[in-house]
Amino acid sequence: MIVAGEASGEMYGARIAAGLRALLPDVELFGMGGDCMRREGVDTLVDANVMAVMGIVEVVAHLPTIAKGFTTLKKRLLNDPPDLVICIDYPDFNLRLGKVAKDAGIKVLHFVSPTIWAWRPGRIHGIGRAINRMAVLFPFEVPYYERAGIPVSFVGHPLLDMVHPTMGKDEAVRSFGLDPSRRTLGLFPGSRKSVLKRLLPVVLESARQLKGRFPGLQFLLPLASSLREADLAPYLDGCGLEIKVVSGRNYDLMVACDAAISVSGTVIMELALVGVPMVLIYKVPWLNYEIGKRVINVDHIGICNIVAEKRVVQELIQHEAEPPRIVAEIERILNDPVYNAKMRAELAEVRVRLGSGGALERLAKVAAEMLQ
Repeated sequence: MIVAGEASGEMYGARIAAGLRALLPDVELFGMGGDCMRREGVDTLVDANVMAVMGIVEVVAHLPTIAKGFTTLKKRLLNDPPDLVICIDYPDFNLRLGKVAKDAGIKVLHFVSPTIWAWRPGRIHGIGRAINRMAVLFPFEVPYYERAGIPVSFVGHPLLDMVHPTMGKDEAVRSFGLDPSRRTLGLFPGSRKSVLKRLLPVVLESARQLKGRFPGLQFLLPLASSLREADLAPYLDGCGLEIKVVSGRNYDLMVACDAAISVSGTVIMELALVGVPMVLIYKVPWLNYEIGKRVINVDHIGICNIVAEKRVVQELIQHEAEPPRIVAEIERILNDPVYNAKMRAELAEVRVRLGSGGALERLAKVAAEMLQ
């Protein structure tokens, strides 16, 4: 059983499924995922797209859907037990499911550690009761599990293998029907409808103001696999901007960009690996933020900044995530060549810190060993 609850995890789940089939051709795969996992032959009992919610307020609103998905997977676990459950990220859901599986004598491999290094480190003991092994993205996470006596494998970050543009900048710009002699701004509003509602209007207003200051500026916006063009239409129709919306080809889209406005999430690491100067914006419901700021113990929220151990890209959080601050930061990126070059160099160092590729192949081998 492979369980992924959001776009990035589902993408990883598809690669893990392919790796497992290469090692164990007769393996039966089922669980929770989306189109990517289905294309790799995973029987998805629960569709991940309807489970991708974020924060306390949204989780409460979607509790019936989440509970139904959990019950579906739990019944399958207990009635037709698999030999292994691979839980990918989505910790609040997956650790509960992992506990059910482990209590039933089913092995559990969890990939992508909860951020115990950022908040509530005591959670690690509960994690140990829900899994048989943790596979982590970053080397600094390993000691936390070793100290707690929980088997752990450092496999690395899958994005090192996945983030590979197929063409250079000018060719990419032309391939999207844009002009390589003009500058291109990427707009990355996220993969969740709730985040779109909160931040896409802010992104579009920032883009409007930037268009006034840079008349030649052109815009690209990727359509996340969890969304449809109809989800964007209420925001884009009548916005007064010509924005090229692209489905797929995310990394060619990124390499076409001179700068980007992006919500927090996996996309920040993807942009960092491509080397796109950016500004990170983050805004959650008031209650989520008030609770979070009291329990989270990190200096940064952007994973590229966490890996770099310094502020490589600016983070505009809550009331700061408004057009005046966003516009000022993008203006600096576009107008200040020294600032631009420094950010690009520091993003390149982030890639070096992440080490070598092959993460999901290593994870598939760990899973295959647990199946034997």
